[in-house]
Amino acid sequence: MTETRRIVLASRPKGDPTLDNFRLETAPLPEPDSGEVVVRTIWLSLDPYMRGRMDAAKSYADPVEVGDTMEAAGVGEVIASNVDRYQAGDIVVGRTGWASHAAVDARQCRKVDPELAPVSTALGVLGMPGHTAWVGLNDILAGQPGETVVVSAATGAVGSVVGQLAVRKGMKTVGVAGGAAKCAYAVEKLGFEACVDHRDPELAQKLKSLTPEGVDCYYENVGGTTLEAVLPRMNDHGRIAVCGMIAWYSGKGIEDAMPLPKMWRTILVRKLRVQGFIVFEHMDRLDPFLREVGPLVKSGEFHYRETVTDGLENAPQAFLNLLEGGNFGKQLVRVGEGP
Repeated sequence: MTETRRIVLASRPKGDPTLDNFRLETAPLPEPDSGEVVVRTIWLSLDPYMRGRMDAAKSYADPVEVGDTMEAAGVGEVIASNVDRYQAGDIVVGRTGWASHAAVDARQCRKVDPELAPVSTALGVLGMPGHTAWVGLNDILAGQPGETVVVSAATGAVGSVVGQLAVRKGMKTVGVAGGAAKCAYAVEKLGFEACVDHRDPELAQKLKSLTPEGVDCYYENVGGTTLEAVLPRMNDHGRIAVCGMIAWYSGKGIEDAMPLPKMWRTILVRKLRVQGFIVFEHMDRLDPFLREVGPLVKSGEFHYRETVTDGLENAPQAFLNLLEGGNFGKQLVRVGEGP
């Protein structure tokens, strides 16, 4: 019988995850139950939210149990189906986990059009990160032409889409990213007006000089010192979309963070609207997002980058690198050959 390979959560991390928290296993190839398809994974998505799933703390989704396959979306080829609308050979995106093969609930899958763009984009610019960016900018921030928006993790899978959409709206778009190369890419390729290195000791001062009229919208991906630099720049009735807080996911920097009373007072006196959101609660906005961004990607008007790691066995190290900002754009793992 053909086997599947999978990465399981071997233990819960204490602070920063390590390779010891993961384990590679083999198991029999699954058979599809009613309403399921079996998918051979081609591309695996790695995303910062997975760090939260490694902990036992209550969150918006159940944690991964020790011994279970790590949670993830993947793009792959259907090799067996108990659902009429999916046939062997179809390329789909679904919740495959960190595995070479998976039985997936067909209700959580959608077909991928290889003619629109490389199928890997269904995990990035035309997938959950792009959808998250579109919802955050349009629905949560309600960004308007002429407003100033600051985007943290500006060259990441989410931030790069936020920035390009904001530029197309006619917003003054300022990014924060990690390192000179990423900042240059944000300006020269993505169209940001400016981008500041989040490691710059003068981050707050530089953001102040770049936003002389204040900040109307902040797309929050990281927390940490970036949030502390942006918050004092927020204008009255400004809006903050809280998408992620990667700087604090493993507990680092929390003790040195801005005191909650100071942050809370700023929210009050500036009359700010701060809203966290999870894109899976906005699936009704997937089709409008794809209708707008899909043609832009196909025509080459929209830019994206992918960092590719080869081999499922290398996914844990790629994930650790992602948490440290080692990726440039969307982090993917090539698990199998394309169709």
